[in-house]
Amino acid sequence: MVLKFLDHLEEWLITFLMGAATLLIFVAVIHRYLSGMAIPGVQDFLLTLNLSWAQELCIYMFIWMAKIGAAYGVRTGIHVGVDVLINVLSDQWRKRFIIFGLLAGAVFTGIVGTFGVRFIWELYHTEQVSADLELPMWLVYMGLPIGSYLMCFRFLQVCYQFIKTGHFPRPDHGKVEGIETETDPIAAAIEADDQIRMGGKS
Repeated sequence: MVLKFLDHLEEWLITFLMGAATLLIFVAVIHRYLSGMAIPGVQDFLLTLNLSWAQELCIYMFIWMAKIGAAYGVRTGIHVGVDVLINVLSDQWRKRFIIFGLLAGAVFTGIVGTFGVRFIWELYHTEQVSADLELPMWLVYMGLPIGSYLMCFRFLQVCYQFIKTGHFPRPDHGKVEGIETETDPIAAAIEADDQIRMGGKS
């Protein structure tokens, strides 16, 4: 239950941040374009609106989106990986290298998150604020430890699932959420054949 809520929260945050940043950029561009046009009444009104903060806010939103999106990528298996050498190894050694890689990712992101917390703690005791929005900089950089620790958790989660089931999360680019499709008989036959061969190896 908690994991499902975390999964949905991750997706909702990414969707909100991406949509809001895109909309904000669109509004800022239209505002800048129309402000340069000599339209009576409209130009005067638009010049009274100050949207200089929009670019800064969008940058911060994209940073948070990227950090949370990296954790989402680990969970769903959409990160790019080069596995040519891994795939030619025997099943036993392949499993060991995959587990090592996942644990190394967890250690690295855990270290980054810890250094991020130390950095935030130092910023918290300063009066540094952002240029346009005047937000406390510790709040702006909070996405670094949050995203890194979330990514660390996802590495450990995928590692546990791999040890338990021997399978990775693989994205299905042809699947659309909410739409049920019939099973492709050819794909089902190939999958069944792979399962038979894997069973024969063990």
